[in-house]
Amino acid sequence: MTATRLRVRWLGKSSYPDALSLQEALFAGSDDYLLLTEHQPVYTFGINADPANVIGDLSARGAAQHQIKRGGDVTFHGPGQLTGYPILTVADHHLGQLANTASYVHRVEQLVIDTCVALGLTNVGRIRRFPGVWVDPLSDAPRKIAAVGVRLDRGRSMHGFAFNVSTDLSWYDPIVPCGISEYGVTSLETEGIDIDVAGVVEAMCSQLGDFGFAEIDRCDANDFVAPDDLTRFAPPSEAIPKPSRGRADNPSAIAIGRKPEWMRVEANMGPEFNQLKSIMRSNSLVTVCEEAGCPNIFECWQDGTATFMMLGERCTRACTFCLVDTRKPLAPDQDEPHKIADAVAQMGLNFAVLTMVARDDLPDGGAQHVADTIEAIRDRVPHAQVEVLVSDFKGNTDSIDTVIAARPDVFNHNIETVLRLQREVRTSANYARTLGVLGRARAAGLTTKSGLIVGMGETDHEVHQTLSDLANVGVEIVTIGQYLRPTLNHRSIDRWVHPDTFAVYKTFGESDPSHATIRHVESSPLTRSSYHAKSAASSVRNVVG
Repeated sequence: MTATRLRVRWLGKSSYPDALSLQEALFAGSDDYLLLTEHQPVYTFGINADPANVIGDLSARGAAQHQIKRGGDVTFHGPGQLTGYPILTVADHHLGQLANTASYVHRVEQLVIDTCVALGLTNVGRIRRFPGVWVDPLSDAPRKIAAVGVRLDRGRSMHGFAFNVSTDLSWYDPIVPCGISEYGVTSLETEGIDIDVAGVVEAMCSQLGDFGFAEIDRCDANDFVAPDDLTRFAPPSEAIPKPSRGRADNPSAIAIGRKPEWMRVEANMGPEFNQLKSIMRSNSLVTVCEEAGCPNIFECWQDGTATFMMLGERCTRACTFCLVDTRKPLAPDQDEPHKIADAVAQMGLNFAVLTMVARDDLPDGGAQHVADTIEAIRDRVPHAQVEVLVSDFKGNTDSIDTVIAARPDVFNHNIETVLRLQREVRTSANYARTLGVLGRARAAGLTTKSGLIVGMGETDHEVHQTLSDLANVGVEIVTIGQYLRPTLNHRSIDRWVHPDTFAVYKTFGESDPSHATIRHVESSPLTRSSYHAKSAASSVRNVVG
């Protein structure tokens, strides 16, 4: 083992496809990660799974099913279970050092064994014939408490372990778990250990010193779940719990009050501004510049650039930082792609920026509409380059691939905030999914971009961790800007971040040795997703000739 740092990410609850997409994105990189999560109910099948080991109706209780590239047979993941995915470089493939699969599986098993012992369950160990961790392994009735199934390819690992904490063991009734009919399964709860999944995460992280890493870089999701009736119009003080960590490592934060001087923008509605506004209105188009209250609207419009917002002005989500309307959306304007293309031609643009509201009401989330708009612009203005800022399409890979197939010159999807604050800030999105979407676009050869808003309760260290995660899924352009509270019904501002701190973010993002993919960070108090988009893209990939 040559690496000294392990990046541990407790993702909280996640769907299996979201976690798998993130695994795949990180697997293509070189940094070492341990992803920890608690899945929604799902049955997964290894590459050699025997169909005879399904002995009941898997869909009867609403669980999903996935065939995946790992060892082992059929198993279950779901509530009350800690699932861990070590994504590690376990051998130096370039030097001809091959990974020893048995040794690696032993290492993963040992982490779970050590965690069990730390929690007071000492009668645990291995059975030679069957991978995993077993209770009373030397008895006549051993019980599996953790399944292990891994994939090793070119010296990198994927997949990992499923550790039953308080799992409802009846989920295993329709299957022969891991193809082992001789023995049953168990959980910490069944064995008399009273602890929740988050508590096991703590115990496991305390054992990572023996996992072979000198440094553990950990960050955790907040398990905040928005109530069903949460809307943007509920006062944030009532709808959102106060973050558990504040400004402890942010000496640059200043007292909240009036906007500091560096946040003040002078209105300048010159002829270029009014001409662009006229073009938008004549084509019945919407811009995110207006809908999101962007502070750079005067500068950008005077420069003849604007960000077109597709699929209407009403979003199906209610993120606590965003001004965009959340009433029931109207049907998409089928002629909008051509209207936007006409506007791009009228404005004489050679770089067009498109964004969209989330349209979870549409079967494909609006993906084909986005692709049609890209195509319309290229047909109308062949020399124009296109950047798209899209939703996560609820993680639907077919929708994501529809946009990827249109080959935008820049594929942008914002992560918005740090892992700990995702569930508070983005009530219908999540960190793992966002990283997986970006990794998928990068794997397809697209220039990828993402953005952060600061001043919502994060720490500077968490910003650095997020930059590292973006780099490790191949993101090349990052934007970082100050949060501005749109109305009193939105999330409060936690701090005004000083311009000098934004400069530190930029230096860290572009210069840290682990950030090889990040080529440009646009970081300033007034930066927004499309701010200086053309020059950023040009500096990275010569997108604009």
